[in-house]
Amino acid sequence: MKLSHFDFDMPAELLAKYPAEHRDESRLMVLNRKEQTIEHKLFKDIINYFDEGDVMILNNTKVFPARMYGNKEKTGARIEVFLLRELNAENRLWDVLVDPARKIRIGNKLFFGEDDSLVAEVIDNTTSRGRTLRFLFDGSYEEFRKKLVELGETPIPKEIDRAVEDSDEERFQTIYAKNEGAVSAPAAGLHFSKHLMKRLEIKGVDFSEITLHVGLGTFAPVEVEDLSKHKMDSEKISITNETTQRINDAIDQKRRVCSVGTTVMRTIESSVSASGRLNVFDGWTNKFIFPPYDFSIANCMVTNFHKPKSTLLMQVAAFGGYDFVMKAYKEAVKEGYKFSSYGDAMLII
Repeated sequence: MKLSHFDFDMPAELLAKYPAEHRDESRLMVLNRKEQTIEHKLFKDIINYFDEGDVMILNNTKVFPARMYGNKEKTGARIEVFLLRELNAENRLWDVLVDPARKIRIGNKLFFGEDDSLVAEVIDNTTSRGRTLRFLFDGSYEEFRKKLVELGETPIPKEIDRAVEDSDEERFQTIYAKNEGAVSAPAAGLHFSKHLMKRLEIKGVDFSEITLHVGLGTFAPVEVEDLSKHKMDSEKISITNETTQRINDAIDQKRRVCSVGTTVMRTIESSVSASGRLNVFDGWTNKFIFPPYDFSIANCMVTNFHKPKSTLLMQVAAFGGYDFVMKAYKEAVKEGYKFSSYGDAMLII
């Protein structure tokens, strides 16, 4: 498979700038791989496709306010700093992206907050992901993290192309988020409301949780035509013993095991035993899934609609079947489905 196989015409107006008014009332396209049928539903109708004993796997990562704005010393130039990951808590070292990058050199200081209450120094600009900053802060680590939250804003994707609003703090977060560390929301999970999850629980559907801290590498453009040469950025993942037992039991009982999102799918496919069962894992993954690929754990998945040529679309095509998924995308464009993090959803069974 080549990069050009995943190109299609996505009209700009289909990129969702805002989420649906109610989480579980976004649209849902249902793809049945066996029957090769496509249905058009609302997300809350997903309950009709699951029975007692089925398992939904959720990514419980929590988005932190990763986008900050500072001013460069002397010139006062406004610089956007996007916190990617903490490298060293004791020394306050962070991997960051800066924009405009050309203005930032080693040794430059950046000042944050109206009273310049936080200062950072650029100590490295050779990392593949951008720059390394050392934050200069006298207080405790807890006070420092509190200051980052105070000065940061919800990192909605730049492609949404609008100012961050107060509602984004809640809506760009799943209702089950708990382990902070992501710089983007696991979008498929944004459609679940408390009411819908309660109804699923009453029906007997089990929820299992994994953690993958979503980094920007997930959204990095693929720049090679030969997909086997694309390298994914590593992301931190965790799969607990409780999760593996519940999922493996469901596999043994031939239940529906549903991956809620591409991040969940990458996580579970990163730790599979020789017998096709899920293993406990705590570490990093740079797994890149594209067709053809044999999946071991999940037999259905929930996902959003993704942009042309994205690694996310490639994974979905590997799971749903390339021809079937590309046909569904053509229909999605025709029917006006919304794309990206705040867009509509697809269920593949």
